[in-house]
Amino acid sequence: MYSPPVDLSFRNLSTMTDAMAEIPRRGVRPLTPDSRGRYHSRAVRLNNNNISDLTGVGFLLGHFLSRPSHLGWLDLSFNKLERIDPVLCEMQELRILYLHGNSIWKLSEVDKLGRLPHLHTITLHGNSIESTSGYSRVIAVLPELKAMDFSAVTKEERVLSQIKKQHHNRSGNRVIWGFNKDDIGQ
Repeated sequence: MYSPPVDLSFRNLSTMTDAMAEIPRRGVRPLTPDSRGRYHSRAVRLNNNNISDLTGVGFLLGHFLSRPSHLGWLDLSFNKLERIDPVLCEMQELRILYLHGNSIWKLSEVDKLGRLPHLHTITLHGNSIESTSGYSRVIAVLPELKAMDFSAVTKEERVLSQIKKQHHNRSGNRVIWGFNKDDIGQ
């Protein structure tokens, strides 16, 4: 059985190095370290901090988790991320990713996450990309998605996003989700 999340939220952290010096918050269920001082958890909370990039996140996970390659849930909500770091795509067991309340402004950043085979839950609301007309493309890019922004992905949403994706592909990438490339600067 896995331990509860390693909770490093609300610590005013700016970097992963800052996080290394922290002791995880105690929850209802206690975190019990193994003989190497690592936790048998599949979840890490880094939400509500001041993190603007994920440099060193792999080292951080190795510092706190007994099996960092088994990370299944990562909460990076309410930070200062402007892009989706490619290091997230290396987390092949990731199933839940919270990115809401950040500063992600380019919708194409989400495309990177299409390489995650098990990602079924994502939050992106509260980022600038939420107000773009192609926001529903997230559903097409992430085929295993079951929930987005704390709402279930419906069959109708999935079908509609696939239709838009097919239209996009047939148009030779000239039109991106209803806009010309020139209109959106991509």
